[in-house]
Order: sequence, then C-alpha cells, then structure tokens
Amino acid sequence: MSVEILTKKPGLLWSVLANRCPHCRKGKLFSDPNPYHLKNTMKMPEHCPECGQPFELQTGFYFGTGYVSYFVSLFIIILSFIAWYFTIGFALHDNRIYWWLGSMSVLLIVLQPVLQRLCRSIWIAFFVRYDAGR
Repeated sequence: MSVEILTKKPGLLWSVLANRCPHCRKGKLFSDPNPYHLKNTMKMPEHCPECGQPFELQTGFYFGTGYVSYFVSLFIIILSFIAWYFTIGFALHDNRIYWWLGSMSVLLIVLQPVLQRLCRSIWIAFFVRYDAGR
C-alpha cells in the first residue's frame, strides 16, 4: 500500500494550489515560499529544480496571467456577494452594500500576493503537461 502512495500521480488541483511545477508536480515554482515577502513575491527559478522544465516559456509569457487574475477575482467577488446576500443582506435604506464593497476591496488587496502566484501557477499549467516519467 505504501508503494501505491509513493507512485501515485500528484493531482493537478493540488499542484496548482501548492504552486508546483506542472511538468513533474514536485518542484516549487517560486524561490521564496512566503508570498508576503513583497520583494521576492514573484521570483522564480529559471528551471524546475526537480525536472529541469523551463518556467519562462517565451518572453512575456506571464502577461496572460492578467486574464486569469481577472476571472479569479471575479469568482471571489461573486462568491462573496452571494454569501453576503444570504447572511447579512442588502437594503436600499442603509449602507450595507458599501460595507461589502469596502470589505471586498480590503480582502482583494490583502490576498493580492497569493492571487498573483496562484494565477501564474494556473497559467503555466495551461501550457505545460504532466509527464509521469519524471
């Protein structure tokens, strides 16, 4: 049974959320594990330390993460809107919607380093396929 666990293919969702190399799903995408070290938030090695997969596939490769970031942020906003609606609610005669807008602004600003890394991980996973032989 332990052999099955060791040879089991790492899941795509786990590798994206854990910021792992999409090719081997073992190597770390970012040099610094803490996204809140703001000087090193987006520093990546040139190649995967485990399998040697290049992380910058072409010049300007990560410009496309803006699209991914937009949809991830929109997903968070929609989920929070639904949760706020069913827990606190919205009304025309008070300022609850402004509290929601303010709290969402603060939340997205605080989560920005984590979301940047997540979007890079999603973006590279679109273009690099898993290789079980690695």
